[in-house]
Amino acid sequence: QVQLVESGGGLVQPGGSLRLSCAASGSIFSINAMGWYRQAPGKERELVADITSGGVTNYSDSVKGRFTISRDNAKNTVYLQMNSLNPEDTAVYYCNADITVWAGTSDYWGQGTQVTVSS
Repeated sequence: QVQLVESGGGLVQPGGSLRLSCAASGSIFSINAMGWYRQAPGKERELVADITSGGVTNYSDSVKGRFTISRDNAKNTVYLQMNSLNPEDTAVYYCNADITVWAGTSDYWGQGTQVTVSS
């Protein structure tokens, strides 16, 4: 059984920073792409950023230059450093990973962590 556990969300003022972490655990053979999505109230879930096992990154236009995704393959962990936060970044942030276990490869999701940007 695979679990993704997120941490690091919270309340921050506009212009502030937060760092999200997501650790994968369980009977994992390998982790392919990992990423972060977010869902604001009344909106669809959207991709924020993702990163391949080799470290190639991709960002949505709305966060380019402000957010940085990284991963530690030895720890099965992906990070999202968020700088210059603004109220439009307020959302539940979800970790996603494409993971290979004995039965094959599947998509896994974390439980979500709330990020609120407000003064």
